[in-house]
Amino acid sequence: MVTLRDVARAAGVSPATASRALAAPPGGVATERRQRVLRAADDLGYRPPGVDRGGAAHRTRRLGVIVPDMENPFFSGLVKGIQHRARTAGMTVVVADADEDSALESELVDHLAPDVDGLVLCSPRMSDDALAALAARAGGPAVLLVNRDAPGLRGITVDNVDGVRQALEHLHALGHRRIAYAGGPTDSWSDHERRRGLAAVVAARPDVELVDLGHFPAVFAGGVAAADLITASGATAVLAYNDLVALGVLDRLRLRGVRVPDAVSVVGFDDVPPATQVSPALTTVALPLRLLGRTAVDALLRPAAEVTDRPPRPAPVSLVVRGSTGPRPPAVRTPDES
Repeated sequence: MVTLRDVARAAGVSPATASRALAAPPGGVATERRQRVLRAADDLGYRPPGVDRGGAAHRTRRLGVIVPDMENPFFSGLVKGIQHRARTAGMTVVVADADEDSALESELVDHLAPDVDGLVLCSPRMSDDALAALAARAGGPAVLLVNRDAPGLRGITVDNVDGVRQALEHLHALGHRRIAYAGGPTDSWSDHERRRGLAAVVAARPDVELVDLGHFPAVFAGGVAAADLITASGATAVLAYNDLVALGVLDRLRLRGVRVPDAVSVVGFDDVPPATQVSPALTTVALPLRLLGRTAVDALLRPAAEVTDRPPRPAPVSLVVRGSTGPRPPAVRTPDES
């Protein structure tokens, strides 16, 4: 039996590139490479999943979407954008929840691939190598990453580095110099990017002292766990990995009698609806979730002639200032002021 790896070897490309070249619609492969893959597949008699016995592509008019945690409002907003755009294109969406399990993500791809025309992987937790192998196994459907970048795969991202810069510049302008970061899961690409942004800001502003509180689950309970470390660290402000973590921080600080923002300022990331439903309302970095969803569907449906190997620019983000941030407490002095 001829496999996708046989086709890739004959065409002189990676299995991931061969998979994207054979996808319907094809994704992110230059015309010359795609033609090599198509010729190799034809010469070897390879038929990818989703092709009937007569050799005609079987279009399902369905998109598969895999998210790490459907309870997270971030992914709810993203899926709404995907569903809206898919509906206008006459397609339906099948959503699967991987429950923050990279092994389950892989199983879900294998399960959905034969029955969809495209797969959207939202913030996948898998390694780059695992993603490349997964895309190769997917065969027919195009694979697109959202809120993740990986070699050889198309991805739609947001400007995490600039989002962190905006948040820390805001806190710096309010007088905060000792700032904590409550990070996300260790396998989160977004957390890696946000830490890169933190390093860049600290390098540019030597008067800022960053307190790394560590990695926490990207849920409310993660913020509850982080809050006690914030008060013990002496930081006057904290940037949380996402809004759910920030909301957990707010609740725990309230229970401990620590006033926000009088004693500690709190900033989140994502701008999910609950950010405005607490008191004080959460200052956060807003991500264009609906736009990301629409852009993902458009990328999967884009004709082959319009697809290039050049990665798209990250989507811009913006800081939304609300009541959870304020001036540094006047009693707090930094080392250079002592």
